[in-house]
Amino acid sequence: DNLTSMDVIPRPELFDFHGVCMTHYYTDNWEKVQNFQARPDDIVINSYPKAGQYTSIPLYKRVPNLEIAIPSLFNAKDSVVSYFHFDHMTKIQPEPGDWSSYLQRFMEGKMAFGSWYDHVNGWWDKKQSYPKLHYMFYEDLIEDTGREIDKLCCFLGLSPSAEAKERITGSVQFDVMKKNNMVNLSTVPLMDFKKSSFIRKGTVGDWRNHFTVAQDEKFDADYKQKMKNSTLKFCTEV
Repeated sequence: DNLTSMDVIPRPELFDFHGVCMTHYYTDNWEKVQNFQARPDDIVINSYPKAGQYTSIPLYKRVPNLEIAIPSLFNAKDSVVSYFHFDHMTKIQPEPGDWSSYLQRFMEGKMAFGSWYDHVNGWWDKKQSYPKLHYMFYEDLIEDTGREIDKLCCFLGLSPSAEAKERITGSVQFDVMKKNNMVNLSTVPLMDFKKSSFIRKGTVGDWRNHFTVAQDEKFDADYKQKMKNSTLKFCTEV
């Protein structure tokens, strides 16, 4: 059963992979990633793990005449909370340990897929030299889903009908996606759903239920230092 399958799988160890912390589960077939040939009509959807996007691995979809990238971004505090719960419920990730030590590792970038700060700053800096980027902030999607879908359609050069936009807006609501077995990974045997659901809360500001005052102050000081040269701004409350 699900629990038995998880018990026989050892948790992986982090190791340095081309300057980024990774585990063997993500690098064993890296030659396929290296040999991937993008086409001019590809869209690359990219996000840090558990940052409001369905998957942490880039997705490739086809649309006419567009060679573009769409980074999906989520504020650091809610990201680390979401990642913490995810790491507790799946053994394909390293042992998370307690919350305090996990938060420290996040600040140090010792996470699978590396530093959140490097990821978001790297993509944000790309806009200086690569025009075909559309940034989607999870907080904006929560605030006004329809507005963000309109922005995305405009960027992609698409003109969906009002009915189509309404259907899309309804299908991407958090409660709907949480019940969608194609999204919630409820059939994946490597997940322990007794500890957490893969699609958990989806709220902005849940970090307040995890950070102590001291942790918040330390995190803010570290965040300010790491983001001092960036114009990238996040909202931690909606």
